Order: sequence, then C-alpha cells, then structure tokens
Amino acid sequence: MNAIQNPFGSSTEFQSHTLARTFMANVFSRMFMALAVTAAIAYLASGSSSFMSLMISQTGGMSLLGWVIMFSPLGLVFWMSAGFNRMSAATMSIVFALYSVLMGLSLSFIFLAYTGGSIAKTFVIASAMFGLMAVLGYTTKTDLTKFGSLMFMGLIGLVIASLVNFFMKSSMLEYIISFIGVLVFTGLTAYDVQKLKRLGATAMEQGDSMAKITIMGALTLYLDFINLFLFLLRFFGNRR
Repeated sequence: MNAIQNPFGSSTEFQSHTLARTFMANVFSRMFMALAVTAAIAYLASGSSSFMSLMISQTGGMSLLGWVIMFSPLGLVFWMSAGFNRMSAATMSIVFALYSVLMGLSLSFIFLAYTGGSIAKTFVIASAMFGLMAVLGYTTKTDLTKFGSLMFMGLIGLVIASLVNFFMKSSMLEYIISFIGVLVFTGLTAYDVQKLKRLGATAMEQGDSMAKITIMGALTLYLDFINLFLFLLRFFGNRR
C-alpha cells in the first residue's frame, strides 16, 4: 500500500503551517474582541446626552475634552510601538483595551452624523471586503512585499492630503482621498495578513514575547479595518 502523503510536504512545513494557523487565530480573536468593544462603546456613548455635552462645546464645535479623546488613541499607538521591548504582555493588553475604548468614544460622533442603518450597511460591506482580502493575503503564493511598499507610499500620501484638506476643506479632494483610502487599506489588509502569517510560521519566540507580537498584529489589522470602514462610510453613509 502507498503511504499517505502529507499535504504540507515535510514535517517542518506542517509545523510551520500549524504555527501560522494558531498565531493568526490568536491575532484575529484579539482584533475581533477589540472591534466589539469599540462598537459597543461608540453606540452607548452616542446615546448619552451627558457625554456628548462634554465632547461638544457651547459653540457647537469640538470641546477640549473632545479633541483629547480624538487624538489620544494615536498617542497610545505610538506608545505601544515605541515601548514594545519595555512593556510586558499584560501591560500591552491593558493599553490595547484602553485604546479600543477610546476609539469607541471618538467614533461615537458617526452615530450623530450618519443614520444607524447606513452605518450597519457600511459595516457589513467593510467586513466583506476585509474578509475577502484577508483570505487572499493568507492563501496567495504571490509575494506582496513590493505591493505593500506601494500601499505604504499611498498611506503617506493620504496623510499629507488629509492634512492639506483640513485647511482647504475641498469636497472634491475629500472624495478623492476617500477613494484612495479604500484602495490603500483594502490592499494593506492583504499585505498585513500575509506578513503576519509568515511571521507566525517562522516565530521562535514564546511566552511573553509571542503574546506581544500577537497584540501588535491584532492592532495592525484593527487599524486596517477601522480605516477601511471610515473611508467607505463617506460613500455609503446617509447623513442625518
């Protein structure tokens, strides 16, 4: 009788596949938990008149507290990245949880600007696009490194264009930025998933170090999804 063939080739390849699958499962579980926290906080905060009164000044603009909450998640991302080697996995988990809460508070404004139905519709569309590109990034044999570099260049261009339009307030430029943003974060999703899969397949770290890598991977995919969702919302969201 012929021996049963290992579909993954050698035992080393099988072990790498198993490591990658386990690693990605942990990354996605952390990402989904963070998204669930963000969505719940955003919905609850938007329905709290006392909270919104603190976020909005008497003139109708953003209050000082509102600006702090809006920009504090960015500070936490830099903190996690810069303090990766110094932080413990437990500390990084707490910071990531705090980040998801603050993002929920900052995203509560979308429930004031857009109808609930259009937000839900956009969330489904973003989830489908994210899921499709995640599967593509995980299964493709094509090296997406050069593609990822191109997407990163596009991301830098998005940041610059967004800063310029903050002062210009051009609706046409905003439309172009949103369109490019959808393309960039759709592409980055596939690239980041492939990068994380390869990292998981070759990771030698265990324990605390591996837990921290998992958290940073979850943060990366979380940011891809949130940005994709927000850019899509400009196309599919119905304003109140």
